[in-house]
Amino acid sequence: MGKWLGLFLAVAAFSNICDAYRILVVFPLPGKSHNILGVNIVNHLLKAGHEVTYVTPFPVKNPHPKLQQLDVSDNFDLMDEKMLNVKALLNKEISFSNPIKMFTFTIELFEKTVQNPNVVKVFNDTNQKFDAVISEWMYNDAYSGIATLFDCPFIWLSTIEPHWIILSLIDESTNPSYVPDSLSSNIPPFNFKERVSGLFFQLLSSAFKTFYLNGVIEREFERLLGPYLTKRGKAIPSFSDVNYNVSLVLGNSHVSLGQAIRLPQNYIPIGGYHIDPDVKPLPEDLKKILDNAKNGLIYFSMGSNLKSKDLPDELKRGFLNIFSNLKQTVLWKFEEAIPDLPKNVHIVQWAPQPSILAHPNCILFITHGGLLSTTETVHFGKPIIGIPVFGDQFTNIERAVNKGFAIKVTLSYTMLDEFKVAIDEALNNPKYRNKAKELSAIYHDRPVSPGKELVHWVEHVVRTRGAPHLRSPALHVPFYQKFYLDLLGIIVAILSVIVIVLKRVLKLKCKKKENLKKKKN
Repeated sequence: MGKWLGLFLAVAAFSNICDAYRILVVFPLPGKSHNILGVNIVNHLLKAGHEVTYVTPFPVKNPHPKLQQLDVSDNFDLMDEKMLNVKALLNKEISFSNPIKMFTFTIELFEKTVQNPNVVKVFNDTNQKFDAVISEWMYNDAYSGIATLFDCPFIWLSTIEPHWIILSLIDESTNPSYVPDSLSSNIPPFNFKERVSGLFFQLLSSAFKTFYLNGVIEREFERLLGPYLTKRGKAIPSFSDVNYNVSLVLGNSHVSLGQAIRLPQNYIPIGGYHIDPDVKPLPEDLKKILDNAKNGLIYFSMGSNLKSKDLPDELKRGFLNIFSNLKQTVLWKFEEAIPDLPKNVHIVQWAPQPSILAHPNCILFITHGGLLSTTETVHFGKPIIGIPVFGDQFTNIERAVNKGFAIKVTLSYTMLDEFKVAIDEALNNPKYRNKAKELSAIYHDRPVSPGKELVHWVEHVVRTRGAPHLRSPALHVPFYQKFYLDLLGIIVAILSVIVIVLKRVLKLKCKKKENLKKKKN
């Protein structure tokens, strides 16, 4: 019996070794919220027994024994200090509306990442093998070229709701008549002006990407990754072939938060995978504050990137004045001490957000509207007041308002009256709480958790050697065939021939009539 048990355990151990994959995860953007998404992909894969190499600007001390970190913290050199300063954004000293500037930043980020000595060491090692590469998509397709170095499948992680650019890499563009652009805050159904502007913007962006940006990215791919391919004795492939050789897109999205649009087979929504299903206990001081909040607690945070301390002084004082007149307790994530705080207001420089939102006494969340925060809001079923600042925050809050669990307040120097009205409405009208709970039930009603789904599909891609069976045939159909322009051309040609023939027939008839008239005369 003992002999057979030992053999069984040996076979089980060997099968586990065989099922462990080596995966390269690339999240080079020096933003804390992006790292939260990256590090939780890593954690899920490590828990499943896989080995992970993680390209990150946020390396940790004492990492997991199966985790190799490639430190790219030098990427912080590319960040403008004003880029995430609330006051600078409020004063319009910096803008995210310039697409050229944003694309330039993403190109520089790719270059700095792949030229980092820690990354170069791995890329130079011709014995280095990976079973899959997972990279964050951030307005730059160049990272897909990394998988060509290791002859393995490539997976994108899309940090926002599905949009036309990311879907066009695995299928085809979305219809702008009812699907907004990734940075648009328009919510369908669109009026005529919104439909036209959406179509115009998508066509213009597509032309810019096709005729300019793709060329820039291809040159960067050849310049920065080409030498590694040559060293491995490989020909440098067409970047178009590399770019559309994507196995899967893992989307940080879920229908409870976004829209029910059509999605290709290899887009997998896993929104909420960053949230630990086992809620960590609150620190004793915060637990005491929340437990004693008999009238409920309002949690106020501008997220991990933006800082409340950067708000103008008049807004800080105005918020505190409004909070002081409430019977509810207020917990404000604030990065420095505030003198003379009202009795019902508490500040914390760091806040375990999921644990706070999970507490039954937390009744309202004031947020900047980042997708991680809005996802956590729906996960825990809490209504929100949204103060969007930049990027997809405007879209996230508009969607939340449209779904009925949020109130939007526009960030401005004159926002305090609007802010007070919003708080009174959110606290006194139960429809926001009820809608948040309803959407939370939808969000949780899944066959498996998003973390398990993530691991399953990554393993599926590796097991099936890139999951070619999931790929859309739309990628192989030329533009003119998709829109039946060849058929249109044939119809136009046939109609043209018919018109020409009819004209000639009529002309001949007219001539015959004229000849008959002449003969009669």
